[in-house]
This record gives sequence, C-alpha cells and structure tokens, in this order.
Amino acid sequence: MIDINLIREKPELVKKNLKKKFQEDKIKLVDEAITADKKWRELKQKIDNLRAERNKLSLEINKLKKAGKNASKVLKEVKGIPDKIAKAEEQAKKHTQRMTEIMLAIPNIIHKSVPKGKDATQNVEIEKIGKPKKFEFTPKNHIEIGEALGMLDFDTSAETSGKGFYYLKKDIALLNMALINFSRDFMVKKGYDYIEPPLMIRENVLSGVYSHAEIQAMSYKIEGEDLYLIATSEHPMIGMFINKIINKNKLPIKLTGYSMCFRKEIGSHGIEEKGLFRTHQFNKQEMIVICEPEDSYKYYEEMSKLSVQIFKKLGIPTRRLECCSGDLGDLKAKSEDLEAWSPVRKEYYEICSLTNMEAAQARRLNIKITDGQEKYYAHTLNNTVIATSRALVAILENFQNKDGSVDIPKVLHPYTGFKKIKVHK
Repeated sequence: MIDINLIREKPELVKKNLKKKFQEDKIKLVDEAITADKKWRELKQKIDNLRAERNKLSLEINKLKKAGKNASKVLKEVKGIPDKIAKAEEQAKKHTQRMTEIMLAIPNIIHKSVPKGKDATQNVEIEKIGKPKKFEFTPKNHIEIGEALGMLDFDTSAETSGKGFYYLKKDIALLNMALINFSRDFMVKKGYDYIEPPLMIRENVLSGVYSHAEIQAMSYKIEGEDLYLIATSEHPMIGMFINKIINKNKLPIKLTGYSMCFRKEIGSHGIEEKGLFRTHQFNKQEMIVICEPEDSYKYYEEMSKLSVQIFKKLGIPTRRLECCSGDLGDLKAKSEDLEAWSPVRKEYYEICSLTNMEAAQARRLNIKITDGQEKYYAHTLNNTVIATSRALVAILENFQNKDGSVDIPKVLHPYTGFKKIKVHK
C-alpha cells in the first residue's frame, strides 16, 4: 500500500507507475482517491468545527446559568450538534473505507531500476551460475526416477488426498530432511535467527500480504474459524510484528523460518497430475528482513547472494532473472527469481523469489520504527531459502545416473549419511 501523500502531492507519478505496470485501467482510481480524500478532509474539518462549536456553546450555557439567565435557546442549539456530528462521521467513514479499498488496489511504486515489460516472458536475465551437465544418455524426469526407485508415490496420495499431494519414501524422504537441515544451518551461520512459526494465521495478518482475490485463490480457510493454513513461513514471521513499533537500535531484524506450506493454487498455473513442481503441500524455508528504509537494497543484494550460494553449494546450475514491471505483484518494488536448470525440459524454472516491498507491506501491517522521537514505516524484504520439493526435482534430474541411481550433492553427505540413492533390484 502506497502513502496517501503520494496521491495528494504527486498523482502523476502514481499514474505513470500504473502505466509502467500496464495497469491503465486503475488510473481512474487515482482520481477517485483524490476526490474521496478531499471529501473526507472537508468532513473532518466540519466535525472539528461542530465539536468546537459545541464546546463554545457549553461554556456559554454555564455563563448564562451562573448569571441566572435563561439558557434554553442555547441548550436547544447544543442538543442538535451530536446528530450533526454523527451524520458527518458516518459520511466520513464511507469515504475512509472507499479510500482504503482504492489504496489497497493501487500497486506499490516500483524501483527505478526495474525493466519495463508486460509479463514474465519479458523478464531480464542477470547471470548464469554453473554449467549444465552433459549426459551420455537421455535423462529422465524426476517422476520417472522417483517412481522407479519406489521412493515417490503419487498414485496412493491421489487416492488418500487427491492430486497435488505426494508420498516421499526412504532415501528421498531422508534427502528432503537433509535439505531442510542444511538450509537451516546455512542461514543460522549467516546471522539469521531461526523460527518455526504457527501453521495457521488470522485474516488480518493474511490481508497484509495478500489481496482478497489472492486469499480466495491461494489460501485454505479453516471452517468456522478466523484461521487460514499458511502458504509460506514468511507470513507468520512478518505477522509477528503487526502493529509493532520497533526501536531502530534493534534493526535489522533477520529471520529464517521453516514450515510446511499449503496452497490451493487456483488460477492459471493449476496443479499437475503428478510431480513435485506445483503441489498443494510442500516444505519451504524462508528468510525475511525488517530494516531501515535506507538499508533495504543493501539487504536485497545480501539475500540474493545467499540464494546463489546455497544452490552453488548444492551443485545445481542456476540463473538470476530480474522481474519486469508487468510481472511484479502489487506490493513489490523490486524482485528477482533464481531459477534451476532442468536437463529434461532444457530450460530453467523458478526455485527462489526475492522481493523488496520497501514500506508497502509495513504500511498494511502497521510496522513502524522509532528513533525515540520520530515514527516511520520500516522496509520489509523476503526471499525463498529453499522449497525442498523443487530442490528435489533439481537434484534427481541433475544428479541422475544411467542405471537409475542418484548421486547426493557432497554438501548434503553429513545430513543424509549416504552418498548415493541406489537402485534396489
């Protein structure tokens, strides 16, 4: 959510930003917000004047009574003021609600470095890290590998839970835990505090990170309760600070959290019949930073480097991709994806997503910093440490052998206790 002062003072900047994001249909909202804000301020002034008038008349009544004079006329005038205030407050409330709706719909101002583009097809490659392995045989996809090993079971999970779920078994299940433990240790060594958050959160927190439409499309609601299953540990971690004022000497706050994640995935992506790439339930470790506004792009670079380091240690070829203006979610000021190489599809796919929301998320969640005198909104950032299902896809496909076995990345040997997933005949 952007600052209302931007709309008041620089409406053309907001409209230019909407054009850069190819959301011209929202330009009318800027003018509507200006009108609603003007009416709200007029009503606020009217309410203040009515209260001042009430106080003035109350003093006059006291003087008349003390002087033994008739105050009935003034009393009658005072009695009518509360109704006028109530009506003005009701009108002001409607304008406030409409302004809030509009402000939530208008996207964040994107960083000047963000390239212009309509959608994900126009994202810009920053760099490639690592070289894809050349296979002397036709590589199989992770589904074929895992099912042949008897360690990925999509058919049974379809019967017990429906599509979009899976059973991990034996060594692949242990490999999944190794990825969780490795990424946890890596982030803790880098100075991030480890958190295991609740797996359910209330709607007021979720509304600070998702739009209403996104909540409906992504989130599982607990029937009869104000609770939703989390889609990422980022949400309950940033939710820890809702309506909080943080002393600046406590910054930066750097957290990493592991959790199970749950997503309906209703929309254009959909759920695959089989596979680990897009599922309703998965394991994910996340990182967030809350910091001073002037420091947020320093931490943006730090978080980007951490993602690269993790997958470099795993030996997975990757590339960094700058998200263009049309591919940025409305809360994002700047974002980049880290993608892993698939030797089967001969293309890269997303494994990490880094975002700087500047003050937009903090404004929605009311997270402020204080220096002892002034209060101002924090900047918040988040990035995927590892989504283990997608990392498993990368390992199974990039480290497969002709006989169907899979080598384990060396960095994970201390966590798995074995160096290879062997074929059992």
